[in-house]
Amino acid sequence: MRLQIIKLERLWWSISALIILGGIIAMIISYTTFKAPLRPGLDFIGGTRLQLQLACGVEDTCEQAIDVGEVRNILTEKELGNSSIQVLEGTILSIRTKNLDVDERTQLQQELNEKIGDFDPETTQIDTVGPTIGKELFESGILALLVSFFGIIVYLSVRFKFDYALFAILALVHDVLITAGFFAVLGLVAGVEVDSLFLVALLTIIGFSVNDTVVIYDRIRENTDKYIEELSINDIVENSVNQSLTRSINTTVTTLLPLIGIFLFGGETLKYFSLALILGFIAGSYSSIFIASTLLAWWRNRQALANS
Repeated sequence: MRLQIIKLERLWWSISALIILGGIIAMIISYTTFKAPLRPGLDFIGGTRLQLQLACGVEDTCEQAIDVGEVRNILTEKELGNSSIQVLEGTILSIRTKNLDVDERTQLQQELNEKIGDFDPETTQIDTVGPTIGKELFESGILALLVSFFGIIVYLSVRFKFDYALFAILALVHDVLITAGFFAVLGLVAGVEVDSLFLVALLTIIGFSVNDTVVIYDRIRENTDKYIEELSINDIVENSVNQSLTRSINTTVTTLLPLIGIFLFGGETLKYFSLALILGFIAGSYSSIFIASTLLAWWRNRQALANS
């Protein structure tokens, strides 16, 4: 299989631009709704999360699902009407609200037991995070992303040239924006929240993507040294990408298989972490093959025209 990388470069750029634009629109809508580009989880804004499962759900004998409207009425009576409510699998109730002390949580659980149904105490999960800690987690995560970008620029500038580093960073930004855009959409349509694991996923995506890009750039540099007098930069880049294609595909597929398994069977805690990695790794492979390489060829052609 031989891909027409350079010939169809505008198609690759257009696909990425449309996906990123859709994600940015979703992030703008999310910002107007949640005051954040992505729906923030408990880790970042603080508060209390209760996750309760009906006893009949544990035994798989429930006749009807939890009524969100009924739960909302209970919370409104307790002046918690702005809380986030999710019903998972029909029998699991997840409530995210402001910080509640022990007495407030106990009273709320008692009322839910009385009006909604008997909840299994052994499956109850309660998480509380203060707003100060949430802010620190968010700031630390963003700092880690910025430091990783800077380190990659320095490393690639030393190993290759600055234009290589610049387009590798553009490819990484591409991967982060696509992943964040998908989660902005999920936050709007499915109530999916991002937490500190999402930032971990982004850092992992950056590492995977830059590794794939470095492999292709290594082959481009090697072929440039050998064939610069015989072939155009377009031919060199296209040959290099196609020579690295099998390795890139094999690496991505073998990485995605366990992640898909985690997404399907790893439980609620790891479900969206693995989904972020799946989206990011696919975007990373795409950007390494179709974005970073074609941008480098486009730039070198512009330089050649300017110097002629």
